[in-house]
Amino acid sequence: MSEMQDYKSGPKFETFSYLPQMTPDQTRQHIQFIINNGWNPAIEHVEPARSMTYYWYMWKLPMFGEQSVDVVLAELEACHREYPNHHVRLLGYDNYSQSQGMNFVVYRG
Repeated sequence: MSEMQDYKSGPKFETFSYLPQMTPDQTRQHIQFIINNGWNPAIEHVEPARSMTYYWYMWKLPMFGEQSVDVVLAELEACHREYPNHHVRLLGYDNYSQSQGMNFVVYRG
């Protein structure tokens, strides 16, 4: 528990913000979880200064029906290369409940 972050140490974007930065393997596991649940992966990005007050920009369209973790990772990396100073997050849209099943920041600006 000593690795948990203090809530006063900066803005938090989701539950995982209180944990240490995810390893690449943990990120892969979370993407696989999104795919296994039948959720549609989508990528968003935004400038750090605007992350708490505005909608995030969508990177391309959601990846409807995507079954490959590697394709999702490649799109995350492409977004991060295009906008290296932005926060980049991954969302999992649930078709049935018409809501987000999961979202987490993969890259911080």
